[in-house]
Amino acid sequence: MCLADVTAFGLYMQFWFPDVPRWIWVLAVVFFIGAINLLSVKVFGELEFWFTLVKITAIIAMIAGGIAIIVFGFGVHDTDAGISHLWSDGGFFATGFGGFIACFAIVMFAFGGTEIIGITAGEAEDPAQTIRKAVNTVPVRIILFYICTLAVIMAIIPWQTINSDNSPFVQIFENLGLGTAASILNIVVITAALSAINSDVFGAGRMMFGMSHAGQAPQVMKRVSANGVPWMTVVIMTGALLVGVLLNYLIPDQVFLVIASLATFATIFVWIMILLSQFRSRAQMSADETAALKFPVPLWPYGQIFAIVFLAFVIVLLGVIADTRVALLVGAGWLVLLTGAYYKWVKPAVSAADRSDA
Repeated sequence: MCLADVTAFGLYMQFWFPDVPRWIWVLAVVFFIGAINLLSVKVFGELEFWFTLVKITAIIAMIAGGIAIIVFGFGVHDTDAGISHLWSDGGFFATGFGGFIACFAIVMFAFGGTEIIGITAGEAEDPAQTIRKAVNTVPVRIILFYICTLAVIMAIIPWQTINSDNSPFVQIFENLGLGTAASILNIVVITAALSAINSDVFGAGRMMFGMSHAGQAPQVMKRVSANGVPWMTVVIMTGALLVGVLLNYLIPDQVFLVIASLATFATIFVWIMILLSQFRSRAQMSADETAALKFPVPLWPYGQIFAIVFLAFVIVLLGVIADTRVALLVGAGWLVLLTGAYYKWVKPAVSAADRSDA
């Protein structure tokens, strides 16, 4: 998913510098975020706070501005803005029902990252309260950041005129003749991309650090700096993101589709593992332990079964659609490598530790 974010950053920078190759911006942001994450956790938290503040404030302002354009016609010249665009020319099924179904193979990656809430539980002062609040705000964020923004975008300008060269919001205000607003919005989406990359590097790094302490990852990942930062995991993440630089250099026109598909596969795999782990954990609990859970799960277990079936359906879509099939092939190859690494290094180490404890 982080590869998709660094690619998006390169796309956004081309709004101002169309002649600069995208891979240069991707390389710059990889090293910038890597350097930030090598500093103390306090610097990461402070930077993330301001990134998030700018992002949320701007999204709310953009929605309000879009509604003003729709209702009062502010800034409208030759563009006929109106909510009729939401259902005209095919509406939600613009390319047919098959196109609507196929979109799940791409857009699922945009919802990835919500699982990071669980990773932060170990560092929260009062996880029983903070994690509960964070989880409960997820539906609100989806409505605000996805549904409302998409509704405003498509109401102002028909979907056929939106391209993939830069942010749709920037295109809207640029097409309306609001050049300054378009530049401001481009700064905002760049900030959002930086926030996402920053969080991804931090979350993945902390996960690898925790796995190394559990004996499920190389012990070199335990290394920390004088500031308490697991610097080796940051270096590994930075190295992995250099793949994004290479892909943006080799296949700039197809890179976002390929990376978005890979991110979709990774997101789905992570969610399926979480759901299956939850099933395994609940199966081993007694009735009293289940009753004492601080985080009750609504619709258990039917909601979880439905989620697993839906995620499996999206994986099938990745294989059916030719443009996204590479994600399924690469993802399957990666899982084979992980399985081999587990049986080669992790399982023997765990077995040895169990024998020594006995």
